[in-house]
Amino acid sequence: MLFKAFCDILFDMKNKDNCKKIAIITGATGGLGHAFIKELIQQSLDEIWAFGRNTERLDALVHEFGNQILPICKDFTNRHDLASIEKLLEEQQPQIQYLINNAGIAKMNASKALTIPEIESMIDLNCKVPVILINYCLPYMTRGSKILNICSAAAFQPVPYLNLYASTKAFERSYARALHMELKPLGISVTAVCPSWINTDLLTKEIKGKKVRFPGIVSPKRVAEQAIKDANKGKDMSVCSLYVKCQHVNVKLMPQRWTMKIWMRSIKKYL
Repeated sequence: MLFKAFCDILFDMKNKDNCKKIAIITGATGGLGHAFIKELIQQSLDEIWAFGRNTERLDALVHEFGNQILPICKDFTNRHDLASIEKLLEEQQPQIQYLINNAGIAKMNASKALTIPEIESMIDLNCKVPVILINYCLPYMTRGSKILNICSAAAFQPVPYLNLYASTKAFERSYARALHMELKPLGISVTAVCPSWINTDLLTKEIKGKKVRFPGIVSPKRVAEQAIKDANKGKDMSVCSLYVKCQHVNVKLMPQRWTMKIWMRSIKKYL
């Protein structure tokens, strides 16, 4: 019996070694997604499964980075598209080295101004989708696999007028850090990536004719580089600038109502 068990273990290890090693990234066609692919392309991977909603942009990734990119057009707010990932994994049986939950929705507005579809989409994409994808992917992960949840420095405290987004990111950060502890005995790390403002086309650069100021803004390249570096070190959280580190310390020391008042003063001219 012992010899049979030993043979079974060796057989499983051999099978896993023969599996293609992949990375999965959602929101692959955005500025941060593109920066992550630049980092992943340098890793020892057979394929990078790039998920997005725009076929032309996905094809552009293949044109830029080559056939190592597998473009997959899916809308994860559609439950059938999301469920199809489980079937794809069952068919391909890959070994997942990286899962990067990057897709998300952000909207700066008064909470009462959000429509029901906007509320549902933001909660689904920012909260429900990463949790479901992680559960789909875990059976295909081994010791050394890494999960990165792209959260935000907005997760550190309540943020009026960015309320729902910040709340979803607080959920995502808390979930990632707790899951890191659960999976640590298996050698699988989970990193909550918490940048501040990232200089991408998604940022609203002007409100009511006023140019928006983004203190501590960083490039997508800097965020992606630091996130992969921290994930490879097995850290449960990644911040990429002194500004965010100071912000993190500040919200621990200062009452949250003070932090919210300072925030409200900083955005008053845009309201």
